[in-house]
Amino acid sequence: MQTFLRDAAQFLPLLLQGVKFTLLVTAGSLILSTLLGLVWALMRVSGIGWLALIAKIVVNGLRGIPILVQLFYIYFVLPELGIALSALQASILGLGIAYSAYQSENFRAGIEAVDHGQIEAAQSIGMGWGMMMRRVILPQAVRIVLPPYGNIMVMMLKDSSQASTITVAELTLQGSLIASSTFKNMTVYSLVALLYLCMSLPLIGFVGWLERRFGKETRR
Repeated sequence: MQTFLRDAAQFLPLLLQGVKFTLLVTAGSLILSTLLGLVWALMRVSGIGWLALIAKIVVNGLRGIPILVQLFYIYFVLPELGIALSALQASILGLGIAYSAYQSENFRAGIEAVDHGQIEAAQSIGMGWGMMMRRVILPQAVRIVLPPYGNIMVMMLKDSSQASTITVAELTLQGSLIASSTFKNMTVYSLVALLYLCMSLPLIGFVGWLERRFGKETRR
């Protein structure tokens, strides 16, 4: 135990440098995936056939390609087309685009779960599609999608480790480098696992708080 604590004190500063990049990748890709996912979802439920078809093709295409392949394509192939991105930018873009497909299905399910009677009522008082979305459907859909959205947040935090494959020095890569140079595999990867857990638990708690808050507002 004393050896573990001594090694932990030595390795933690280096691992925390990786935590910084893990959080950057997670936050950036979460914002991008949320915005893109909402766009795809609104296109799917817009009632405009060609928009819905485009969104369906994009979402199914993204879901059918492994995230790792998408990261490699953005980081290694786009420079050949004149679009050069840093490893950090490529990882945020790749994870954000990949997860936008899952966000889209989550948002679409929330929108379609809203009582159709409320949609008819909004239409009967002359609300246009945009106003109806803003004032009637999306506020209710947010509460519905929170639990799966929280799961996506945690999954993105863990999948940020895939950024290590394109040389982003996030937590997993930092741990691998330390383990390969010190051969303290058990200590290093135990610390890596604990750090991921410490980052995941606040996210889970935050989503639970949002669920309780929205639930109380709904019952009023």
